[in-house]
Amino acid sequence: MRTVLAVALSFVFLPLGLAKIAAVPLMRQAAAHLGMSPGLYRVVGALEVAGAAGLLLGLVSLPLGVAAATGLALLMAAAAVVHLRHGDPPLRALPAAVLALIAVTYAATAVAAG
Repeated sequence: MRTVLAVALSFVFLPLGLAKIAAVPLMRQAAAHLGMSPGLYRVVGALEVAGAAGLLLGLVSLPLGVAAATGLALLMAAAAVVHLRHGDPPLRALPAAVLALIAVTYAATAVAAG
C-alpha cells in the first residue's frame, strides 16, 4: 500500500510542480488568482517536485519518505487554507485537502510499517 501511495502521489505532484516551475499559462493564472507572484509559485512547484522525489526515494529510505509526505501534507493544508481565505468555494480547496490526507495516510502507513 505504501508503494502505491508513494507512486500515486508522485504522479500527481511531479507534473504539477514542473508546470508551476515552467510557469505554464494555467499556473500563471492560478498564481494570479491567489495573489501570488510567479516567483513564489515557482517555489511551491519546486517544493512539490522535491516532495515527489522524496516519496520515491522513500521507497528505499523510509525516513526520507515520511519527511517528504509530511512536507507535502503541510504544503497542501496550507494550499487549502489559502484557497478558503481567498474566498474560493470549499470545493476549490478540496483537492488540496484530499492530497494532504493521502500524504498523511502514506506517512502513517510508513511509520506503522517501521
